[in-house]
Amino acid sequence: MMTRRTIEEFQAQRVAGNEKIFAQDHLGIKRFMRLDGATYEDGALPAKSKEMLGLVASMVLRCNDCVDYHLEQCVEASYTREEIVDGMNVALVVGGSIVIPHLRHAMFTLDDLLADTKG
Repeated sequence: MMTRRTIEEFQAQRVAGNEKIFAQDHLGIKRFMRLDGATYEDGALPAKSKEMLGLVASMVLRCNDCVDYHLEQCVEASYTREEIVDGMNVALVVGGSIVIPHLRHAMFTLDDLLADTKG
């Protein structure tokens, strides 16, 4: 039987992990984290588009934590299920069959996130 971490568990672990990271008060880490955040702000491309790019890249790089984070951001940015799935198809084509397990993971997360927005 497959054991799966819920989106709520991911969010809690992310917050706790980030607290541990920032507690180190390391200048290089703080700079990188700010650069990461700034990357997804509006620029020549709107922030919404950058989140979809982040999702696709995360799937191709096969990072489920990153996939969960960018799915959450895509849902918050008001992408529809159809738009998100279309973006994930790009990741599948670019990354190939090795992306399939991450696509499965993403579908469970997307279901959780969209269920949360309805209630």
